[in-house]
Amino acid sequence: MKPLHKTHQLKSPELPSLIQSPLVHYTTMLKDKLKLPDKAQRVFPDRLGSLVSGESDSAFEVGEELEILVPNTCVSGEENEVDYAKKMEEQRESGVRQRAEKEGAGLVSVKEVIAADDKRSDLEYELSQKEINLEKLQRIADTGLPEGGGLRATVWKLLLGYLPPSHDLWEKELRENREKHSKLKQELLLSPCLMVTVTNQNLKSRQSELTRIKDESLKSNEHSADNDADGLLRRHEISQEDHPLSLGKASVWNQHFEEAMRNILLLFSKLNPAIRYVQGMNEVLAPLYYVFSADPDEQNAVNAEADSFSCFVRLLSDSVDHFCQQMDHSAVGILSTLSRLSELLKANNEELWHHLEIKNKVKPQFYAFRWITLLLTQEFNFHSILRIWDSFLSNPFGVQDMLLRVCCAMLLCIRSRLLSGDFAANLKLLQHYPEINIEHLLQVARDLSPYTSSYSLSL
Repeated sequence: MKPLHKTHQLKSPELPSLIQSPLVHYTTMLKDKLKLPDKAQRVFPDRLGSLVSGESDSAFEVGEELEILVPNTCVSGEENEVDYAKKMEEQRESGVRQRAEKEGAGLVSVKEVIAADDKRSDLEYELSQKEINLEKLQRIADTGLPEGGGLRATVWKLLLGYLPPSHDLWEKELRENREKHSKLKQELLLSPCLMVTVTNQNLKSRQSELTRIKDESLKSNEHSADNDADGLLRRHEISQEDHPLSLGKASVWNQHFEEAMRNILLLFSKLNPAIRYVQGMNEVLAPLYYVFSADPDEQNAVNAEADSFSCFVRLLSDSVDHFCQQMDHSAVGILSTLSRLSELLKANNEELWHHLEIKNKVKPQFYAFRWITLLLTQEFNFHSILRIWDSFLSNPFGVQDMLLRVCCAMLLCIRSRLLSGDFAANLKLLQHYPEINIEHLLQVARDLSPYTSSYSLSL
């Protein structure tokens, strides 16, 4: 059958009612069944007659081929109509399943693949608008950003305020910020006695080495044994496995990031002499640089260092005092933040708070100091860290608010194990946090309220 074009002047009344009625029904039924996103619903024809007569105001281009819903046989009953819709849904699921298998998607069900596909479509649509709706973007990001395509890099820049909501200003803002970063490097870093850049040839060599060692590490990567230690957990005891946040000198990720991250941290230190560099800042910087350098847009990837520096400064804006020892006892210091975590736990589960802090003397500074200052970058695998940061950055009340909620949720999610443990057992458990369903953890964090006296959680 020759495809219908919008330019064909067919009139709706000329269609036999026996054919027109089922087709109109299928149009409405399928639109509801497939749960199309808002953008698609606006262009999905409500009436077949308006489509074929040329009266529709939908966003189809002249000459664009339109798919015609033609059943194999004339559908005359409700049962056949349901069967046809079911068949259409099965065909869609089959296509999605085949695409997921081809692309190696790690999702466990077809429904999850479809949900992720719909989320990606919604996100791409929002980012295509001339004026970005940040509230809607926050809601989407809080449910987790899809991997690949540079979407996470773009959304993080928007959520951190590095990119303005107006799409037309992106190119100008990026150019000005990157030029500013380049001038700062020239003035503060690139002196004869402090040359920290590398040549393009060295960069290519590092990229090649990264690929080779990364492939080898996937075959033999094992978790290091947990250290049994009481008291404060020292950062040098963190696992040295090879991942983008690894501190190990032999880590290929550490070697790959070393030069660009060194530039960023040195520049930050020069611009903030009262704080300078404090151990742990590199762990906070690493997720930003990793996400931005993995952007498939070549221009963005080349400028990952400049973009990471600007976003790193913005990220630390409400927590930089945690790295300043002189501010420890102030209202914005780390001890005050730890006290807020203690109050949040008491407000949501006083029994657990009493067991930890009163009965067993397990104070937040023994385990949560690292959680808070490093934004949980050492507590979970790297994929989970990126997912948690999606919710951190999308929280309308700021990163610190969601961070404290997640820290409190981490305690509540292992409540039964903590209540049955003593000082040594609890400290070991909290310093080596167990694997957990991240989506469940984040939902518990969202449901917390500092103004409630209890929190009901089935364990």
